Amino acid sequence: MRILYVHSTLQPPPTDLQTDRFHLLSAELEGDVLQPIWFQTPAEVEAMFGPGSYPVYTVGRFRYHWFLGSPHRGVRQRLATFRFYLGKGVELYRERKFDCIVAYSHMTTGLLAGAIKLLTGAKLIIEIVTSPEHVYISHSAKPTLRERAMKLYSDVCLHLSMFLADRAHFLYPNQTGAYRLLRKIRNSVFHEFVPVAAIQRDEEREKRERYILLVGAPWYLKGADLLVRAFLEVAAEFPDVKLRIMGFYPDGAELKAMTGGSERIEILGPRPHPEALKMIAGSTVLAAPSRCEGLSRVLLEGMAAGVPLIGADLGGIPVLVRHEENGLLVPPEDAGALADALRRMLRDPELRSRMGDAGYTRARALMDEKAYIREFSAMIRLTVEGAPVARVAPQ
Repeated sequence: MRILYVHSTLQPPPTDLQTDRFHLLSAELEGDVLQPIWFQTPAEVEAMFGPGSYPVYTVGRFRYHWFLGSPHRGVRQRLATFRFYLGKGVELYRERKFDCIVAYSHMTTGLLAGAIKLLTGAKLIIEIVTSPEHVYISHSAKPTLRERAMKLYSDVCLHLSMFLADRAHFLYPNQTGAYRLLRKIRNSVFHEFVPVAAIQRDEEREKRERYILLVGAPWYLKGADLLVRAFLEVAAEFPDVKLRIMGFYPDGAELKAMTGGSERIEILGPRPHPEALKMIAGSTVLAAPSRCEGLSRVLLEGMAAGVPLIGADLGGIPVLVRHEENGLLVPPEDAGALADALRRMLRDPELRSRMGDAGYTRARALMDEKAYIREFSAMIRLTVEGAPVARVAPQ
């Protein structure tokens, strides 16, 4: 079957084909990917992907169609991106019909994919990549007027895109359950793509420095302040343990102030993905006390690296963090419970080993590349063939 994938992220895909999901999906599907990218010249694209890779880059049976842009997109560039989606989508359909459109995110990308559906007659799948009832209003302790407006816009986009869609890709069961009109949307439930097989386990990490790690941004949404408070509560009991927080934080000064000048708390900037994976694999505990989360890629990467997890009991986190099996769940917004979980995990190396082993096994058994290809391809077939009921992937 042939698909059109409408992407919204500006991050370029990996150059390693074994970690490129569309290259791997070529075993079952074919199609085109509309891909905005943060490079601003064709030369930058070709420097990364090789001569002749602009404006079209082929991997397996898929073609990336680039739209050059800037990480700091203004109104004019956003409108140009939207024209690219619509124009290129219709052009590709006329060149060769596709059976199904898949849109990453229910936001404007989903609406534009819905417009392509109306113009072409292809089926439509919307991927819900966050916890929609918490999005935007979880970015700060006191949501601003803009954040509240964006939450309203998100809810409007969610309803419109779901009404246009033939199926939704949920990351966890009942992902739109907070919305009365969207509780019966046909859906397929499975994890996001993570190249599990490419993630190495660090067998020596317990013999080196010990650190708790959080990866993600923005810091308030990811609960970094809660983790700082929890760490400061237990720090005296574990003088050899550090806390590392990794991500791009334009408001990092406020977060740093919360550390009280502790030399054992390191606020790190963003790192290239290979370096971030090494940091994850070397961590003693990987924490995700988020206030809003779909299905965290970082937690799945931690599972694949055999690292024990601590996560907030919300969104899709409980799908990955099985309480008392491969990690510990704590109530959202509860720094005291988070401190207790850290204390318990840091005191017990046998517990960490058991939980790390359980996550490692589960990631490779149920959430590796083969599982993703199987579930994604099944979702396309169900949509195109008009399956009458939702299908839920084993978790």
